[in-house]
Amino acid sequence: MSRQDAEDMLRTIAAECRYTGGITGVTAIRPQVLEAMERVPREQFVPNFYKAMAYNNMPLPIGHGQTISQPFIVALMTELLDPGKDDVILEVGTGCGYQAAILALLVKQVYSIEIVPALAGVAAERLRKLDFSNVAVRRGDGYAGWQEHAPFDGIIVTAAAAHVPPALKEQLKPGGRLVIPIGLPAMTQELMVLEKDKRGKISSRDVLSVAFVPLTGGSGMPRTADDSVEPE
Repeated sequence: MSRQDAEDMLRTIAAECRYTGGITGVTAIRPQVLEAMERVPREQFVPNFYKAMAYNNMPLPIGHGQTISQPFIVALMTELLDPGKDDVILEVGTGCGYQAAILALLVKQVYSIEIVPALAGVAAERLRKLDFSNVAVRRGDGYAGWQEHAPFDGIIVTAAAAHVPPALKEQLKPGGRLVIPIGLPAMTQELMVLEKDKRGKISSRDVLSVAFVPLTGGSGMPRTADDSVEPE
C-alpha cells in the first residue's frame, strides 16, 4: 500500500458522504474511523489478483461467492455503529476479516462469526499475523449470534438477511446499535440501524439502498466453544 492509495480512498469516502448525506444523515465520517481505515492494510485482505484494486471504492471477490465491501460502505456502517473504545462488538459475516480489523482499532473486543469454514480459517490466521489480537473468530451460523459473550454494545452484520435475526436483537445491550442490511438477493435491500433503548425497546430506521451477498444459515442452532477458529 502506498500512502497515496490510502489518501485517495479517504477522499473518495468523504465525497460519497457528501453526496449521500441527505439520505443517510451521515455527512462526514468521524476522524477515528478514518484513521482506522488508513491504518488497516486493505491490500492484505484481498486475493493477489485484486491487490492493485484494493483501495478502489468497489466491492471485490474474496472467493466462495463472497466479497469485501467497498470502502465507503465499510466506513458508513462503522460510523452508524458508533463504536466506543470500551465496547464489545459482535460481527456476523467475517469474510476476509477487513471489517473486523477496522473495528479492532476502535473497540475493546470484536467477536466475529463466519459460516464458510475456509473463510473463517483464513481470516483468523490473517488477523493473527497482522496482530489484531482483540478479534476472536468463530466458525458458525451467525443467525444465532454468540450467546456466550452477549450482551454486546453493538452488532454489525455484513450480509443481507430477509429479516432481523431475533437472537441478535436479544443479544444487543440496552443503549446499543445493530447495523444490518435487510432484503433478498437481486432485490432492493436497505441498510438499517436498530437502536435498543434503556428499557429494551427497539426502534429502527432505513439508511441507504445497498447490495450485499445473502446471509446464509438461519437455522438458529446454537454453536459451542468447539467452533472457535484457532490459527494454525
